[in-house]
Amino acid sequence: MKVLHVLDHSIPLQSGYTFRSRAILREQHALGWETVQLTGPKHNTGHAVPPSEEVDGIRFYRCTGKTGVLGKLPVLGQLSVIQVLTKRLIEVAAEERPDVIHAHSPALNGVAAIRAGRALGIPVVYEVRGFWEDAAVSHGTSSEGGLRYRLTRAMETWALKRADAVTCICEGIRADLVKRGISAEKITIVPNAVDAARFQPVGEPNADIVNRYALAGKKVIAFIGSFYAYEGLDLLVDAMPRLLAARPDVRLLMVGGGQVADELKSRVAQLGIQDKVIMTGRVPHEEVEAYYSVTDVLVYPRKSMRLTDLVTPLKPLEAMAQKSMFVASDVGGHRELVRDGVTGTLFRADDIEDLVRCLLRLLDEEHRWPAMRDAGRAFVEHERTWTTSVANLKPVYQRLTGEA
Repeated sequence: MKVLHVLDHSIPLQSGYTFRSRAILREQHALGWETVQLTGPKHNTGHAVPPSEEVDGIRFYRCTGKTGVLGKLPVLGQLSVIQVLTKRLIEVAAEERPDVIHAHSPALNGVAAIRAGRALGIPVVYEVRGFWEDAAVSHGTSSEGGLRYRLTRAMETWALKRADAVTCICEGIRADLVKRGISAEKITIVPNAVDAARFQPVGEPNADIVNRYALAGKKVIAFIGSFYAYEGLDLLVDAMPRLLAARPDVRLLMVGGGQVADELKSRVAQLGIQDKVIMTGRVPHEEVEAYYSVTDVLVYPRKSMRLTDLVTPLKPLEAMAQKSMFVASDVGGHRELVRDGVTGTLFRADDIEDLVRCLLRLLDEEHRWPAMRDAGRAFVEHERTWTTSVANLKPVYQRLTGEA
């Protein structure tokens, strides 16, 4: 079996998207399949890319064609990306002769893959990892129901109806696709997962970080990840004065950066809690584990919106694998992963009072932590490893190729 994967971007860039892609490739190699990888024109935008390069032992074909002036225009820019990617995809597929083309979100990749697949007589699988029109709304670059929003959604529906098979990452997305008229029998869920061997329970607190930020004897709540508006980090910062009133020993550790980093820094200053909130900025990936080691409770306060209600994130799964305690908002994406009070703690989304209540209760009831840690780890090991997840692709590919 040879599978040609079409990706928006890939390692060495670091994101939930690239980590999922890397995990899928690794597991398919373990199954004895051969994979070919092609990234689209938006990979590492603004930097020169070679026709192909090897990263972490994996060869990636790159899309070197230019979208030109049209690439910067609404709608026309998307069509230009599709045109450039289709041409490169046909070149790579003609050389590599894959059995299946597997395109991954966004819809631009799906449309290009279907055009190339039809031209070469190769079946196409399209994987929906999230709705990019909703992500654009959360980033402030589009409005829900606007022209760009509706065009992006229509483009994806076009690809979904014409792909030979469809996969998605969670039940929330599957239900939305069915409402669009996509047959439930055509859709296979390949859920987000973690490498349980890699994400081991965190060890002893890193002494250097404890000393650097004066965390000895403190209760550390933390968010470690990208600072997007939909993550609800403003709610977490605003909760700090109330938490400190009840627990003066609490410290907030925020590791990462992104869209709302400057706004969060300004809010911390307005509240006068600079000495209680630690914002490290982005740190090298290999150092992240050390910050997990000094954390007592992780917080994932995602705001309630279509994006967060339909899409499951990776962070709670990683926390469970590491036997980390965490509190998360009860958006749909979290509810699909977390059993409240068993594998984690859920609070009412966008409700600062309930966030404070749940955090204080969890900090006061450490006797519950061992059982919750064990339950979270067991859930990951039994249901959410990449080996289990990627195995769902086997019957999909076999059906399309007739290979036993």
